[in-house]
Amino acid sequence: MISLTAKDVARIVGGELVHVDPEARVYKPAEFDSRKVTEGSIFLALPGARVDGHDFIEQAVASGATLALAARDVGQPAVVVTPLGKQDSNADAFAHDPDGSGAAVLEALGKLARYLVDALSAKNLHVIGVTGSAGKTSTKDMMATLLRTDGPTVAPKGSFNNEIGHPYTVLQCTEETKYLVAEMSARGVGHIAHLAQIAPPTIGAVLNVGTAHLGEFGSREIIAKAKGELVEALPAAEDGGVAVLNADDAYVAGMAPRTRAKVVYFSTDASNTDADYRATDIVEDDMARASFTLHVPTGETFPIKLQVFGAHQVANALAAVAVAVEAGIAPAQVAAALNDHVAASERRMDVQELPSGVIVINDSYNANPDSMRAGIDALARSSRARRHATSWAVLGQMGELGEAAVAEHEALAEYLAQRGIGRLVAVGESANVRALADKAGELGLNTSMVRDTEAAAEFVAANLGPADVVLVKASYADGMWRVADALVAAAQDNADGESEEEK
Repeated sequence: MISLTAKDVARIVGGELVHVDPEARVYKPAEFDSRKVTEGSIFLALPGARVDGHDFIEQAVASGATLALAARDVGQPAVVVTPLGKQDSNADAFAHDPDGSGAAVLEALGKLARYLVDALSAKNLHVIGVTGSAGKTSTKDMMATLLRTDGPTVAPKGSFNNEIGHPYTVLQCTEETKYLVAEMSARGVGHIAHLAQIAPPTIGAVLNVGTAHLGEFGSREIIAKAKGELVEALPAAEDGGVAVLNADDAYVAGMAPRTRAKVVYFSTDASNTDADYRATDIVEDDMARASFTLHVPTGETFPIKLQVFGAHQVANALAAVAVAVEAGIAPAQVAAALNDHVAASERRMDVQELPSGVIVINDSYNANPDSMRAGIDALARSSRARRHATSWAVLGQMGELGEAAVAEHEALAEYLAQRGIGRLVAVGESANVRALADKAGELGLNTSMVRDTEAAAEFVAANLGPADVVLVKASYADGMWRVADALVAAAQDNADGESEEEK
């Protein structure tokens, strides 16, 4: 954040100053959790499912916030904006916002973020956008690692990629920031275009068009329309615009005519010699970590050994490399940084070997058909490499698939059988989980259905062998990380107990 006066903030967002010295200074980023406010920050008074941020403005100011962005005067220092009315949107940010108070605060936040981007872009800031149905967060983390070798870089924590998280991340930038990596999600057409207006990207990468949020969009064609808004937002090639597209995904490769930017392609298909950035000689080790030969447009090649898990990470790595090299970083510098990269966001292909010898693959942050298959591939690979290992798929439901939900869960059961997974623990009591369990049982897969995450953790812990491999995965709402956390905690408690006995 750059230093602004309260009257500057009011002017930028079009709000009214109340109960605050116009010359009071804001010099720290915005915060929507009053417990995390720091001296000189802005507090965002947002409505939620259970609480309204307006009720916490006094607490935030007492903790050091200079002022709040609010939609009504509550007798505390604030810039007050006018509620916008109920929004016709399926975005989570507006789910508990009947009068548009939250929408007004978010609009003000977006204006403030855009002001900051414009001010910093005139100096040294470069904005990178990344979107796709799967892999955004892992790729964003890789991009940040590579770009940091060339200058201070801001990237969202976890998956801060929507109407709240995107401008919130922008305001973390300072005058020293050289790169902003903006992860962009969408639940409908127009969402990415809106995010791109807040922080206009110069380089944009589209990873894939899958079936995540299929129930929201209706078809992959509409998903492609929405994801392609990123490349439409890029400047022309002569102004530095670069679109990084996945040559292996026809929907993504087909976005090229929609942009004025320079287009470069990446591919994991060794035979695709036309791709600008590609991987050949791909192999996986016993923990499903990929090694490959990286090819870049200069004609140079580099040996890469990824420290993150899953074959799908090769495509993510190529997208990150393309962004960094197109940003002007030397390929050798990029390759060296990629070899050192480790996972930065929790609960995404987080692989832990427990003291008992069990491997837990915690990929519980979210799930869609594409990421489920990638996780199952990693599970199959890891378990095959261990003698006497049983592979456990501890799975909840995939959300937001609409009318395709039951069919997609049945298809997931078929994929488990095809990949030779030993046991399925289906967690929950929904129709989707029932469809997964029933189909798996029909296919002869050893299947257990449990009511919740607590029961799943108890069941798996009681039946694990010392060489077994466990994948834990579902959509975010299922909270499946509780299973992984419980398995890790139980194993550590057992190890600590054995150590005490030895003493």
